[in-house]
Amino acid sequence: MIFEPFRPFIAADFQVKFATVTWERRCAAHLRRQVFCEEQGLFDGDDRDAIDEAAIPIVAVSMLGLVADDVVGTVRIHEAEPGVWWGSRLAVAADYRKVGALGAALIRLAVSSAHARGCTRFLAHVQAQNGLLFRRLHWSIVEEKELHGRPHYLMQADLAHYPPILDAETGFHALARNSLPRKAA
Repeated sequence: MIFEPFRPFIAADFQVKFATVTWERRCAAHLRRQVFCEEQGLFDGDDRDAIDEAAIPIVAVSMLGLVADDVVGTVRIHEAEPGVWWGSRLAVAADYRKVGALGAALIRLAVSSAHARGCTRFLAHVQAQNGLLFRRLHWSIVEEKELHGRPHYLMQADLAHYPPILDAETGFHALARNSLPRKAA
């Protein structure tokens, strides 16, 4: 009898929302360390910085039926000056990167929730390999630059494509099989 390794379980339903409880914030920080420190080697040991003190963490939580399971994606947003918001540290767990809806759903909630809070300009430094995703989501390149030894784009979201989302604490559900998010119950 031949035993083949099992593929890891990949949830099909995700809640994308502000991190409102301790375990979500803790898991988001862990995921960021995995992606930016261990996997990409951009930071040594920890990627936290002064922005984390003011930033709002956003998470994509995998759902097992009606039960939250794990944080499989994260991004943070902050207002740098009145009306000018930034998104940063977008990370998706390696096993979930083929779930095309996650990155886009995190970006959507980031920009739309900032828009609801008075955002007039939303910016992000985006690693060059992710530029196409952002351009497809109605972002434009403002400038090309190098950060942490890697090529990045300074990009700006077209707010006309991101209507305000007022209830970001509960967010919305994104389905793996369908990239269109549906409203949380």
